[in-house]
Amino acid sequence: MKAVFISDAHLKRSSDERYVQFIQFLADLQEGKVRSLVDAQELGCEKTPIDDLYILGDFFDFWFCRKENIHPEFQLVIRQLVALQKTGVRIHLCEGNHDFFMKEYFQDVLGMEVFEEWAAIKLDKLRVLVSHGDTADDSNRIYMMFRKILRSRLFYHVQRLIPASVRWALAGMTSNASKQINTDNSDFLLEKMLSFATVKLREDYDALILGHCHKPVLRYFDVEGKKKTFVTLGDWVRHYSFLYYENRKFFMRYYPPR
Repeated sequence: MKAVFISDAHLKRSSDERYVQFIQFLADLQEGKVRSLVDAQELGCEKTPIDDLYILGDFFDFWFCRKENIHPEFQLVIRQLVALQKTGVRIHLCEGNHDFFMKEYFQDVLGMEVFEEWAAIKLDKLRVLVSHGDTADDSNRIYMMFRKILRSRLFYHVQRLIPASVRWALAGMTSNASKQINTDNSDFLLEKMLSFATVKLREDYDALILGHCHKPVLRYFDVEGKKKTFVTLGDWVRHYSFLYYENRKFFMRYYPPR
């Protein structure tokens, strides 16, 4: 089994560097170039398709969209995802703190799997817990309350009544508000996630993969004689990082290869 994981692309404008780079990254995946991107001696460099692409939250800098009226700037990357899906790649999206209400379009219309928060997945025989990770630490009560309001059914129905141009402007405002409320730096968030991982990895999970903290980290732990894996995926804002899985091995890499 071969899978790629990314998070925190925060796509907003198709002219942005990270947007352009991600489109090319998807094209490389579609062409089966993933092993060349990983450049790991034990894998070789021959072309091979991936089985799954996991996008673990904050793929878009905001997502308040009706399925019949998608933000124009997002249509290019969605078309590229659909093209990848048509090659047989299963695409899974986890909602983040910047993009939610995604099921009615990505799952119901496009047939991509959407996780609202946490999901237990299988990679070969490995049991893996994945999430955006913004609820791994629930001690930030202001953020947790703000998150609950934005994801409420009341807010969902209210935003659907607002004209598209106003809704997209509102989305940008709530995106900025979320960034301001959740001001913890990457190192602080990483420590919170590591504390969470020490608990979860003692359960029946072989790996924990999270986004949100924008810092690419791949660490291994020995828990009661078993090898456990902890990952935070970094971002496509500064690091252009991705995680590749093949044959029970994980590789943290950057795009383009460094």
